[in-house]
Amino acid sequence: MRQKTMLLTGASRGIGHATVRRFDAEGWRVITCSRNQLPDGCPWSSGNDNHVQLDLGDPADTINAVGLIQEMVGGKLDALVNNAGVSPKGPDGERLNTLETDLMTWGQVFHVNFFASVVLARGLKEELAAAKGAVVNVTSIAGSRVHPFAGAAYATSKAALAALTREMAHDFGPLGVRVNAIAPGEVETAILSPGTDKIVEKLPLQRLGQPEEVAAAIYFLCSEGSSYISGAEIEVNGAQHV
Repeated sequence: MRQKTMLLTGASRGIGHATVRRFDAEGWRVITCSRNQLPDGCPWSSGNDNHVQLDLGDPADTINAVGLIQEMVGGKLDALVNNAGVSPKGPDGERLNTLETDLMTWGQVFHVNFFASVVLARGLKEELAAAKGAVVNVTSIAGSRVHPFAGAAYATSKAALAALTREMAHDFGPLGVRVNAIAPGEVETAILSPGTDKIVEKLPLQRLGQPEEVAAAIYFLCSEGSSYISGAEIEVNGAQHV
């Protein structure tokens, strides 16, 4: 049987790291994208041989990388996971609101968190259609409510990505491609801010989520088990949204 192929952005840590490990363990070929080279001792089999180093915050760099990714994919792409995201903070680590975020920061955040997903999905639509593949956009609980730590640019970019998921599900559906999103809450990664423990105390499950739990949801949305799910945004947040 043909080995399935997945392309994932933001693979070097956290949810992305766990997602690569999960798909690799399931026998998939994983192509990764990030600004940096993968660290030595990368814990999955493909490593730098299937890695594309590019800056998703640079539109030209992202567009130019599509051709290289097409060559690496070889005609069929079973899953595209748009996971990369940036959440800038102020000089002292404070949340950047709508009054304080400069336009350059807004642009950088939207290029990474939103526009890169459009560029990659459109550029790889033929490969996704050939495999009857799936797209998963990683949004956030911050996309649906004001968050004490996530900034305004990050939150609105994730809200836009949720809307994009619905639009893509409508447009890619006739190609046989499913498009969904997952919205993580407080997950134990390097992006967490001081004070998160106060949020965790109020969660119904009263604990942080683990990257592996988010990766499991991503894998489900790329598997045959979700073959009639499209246009959905699945909350992965321990009931934080209720």
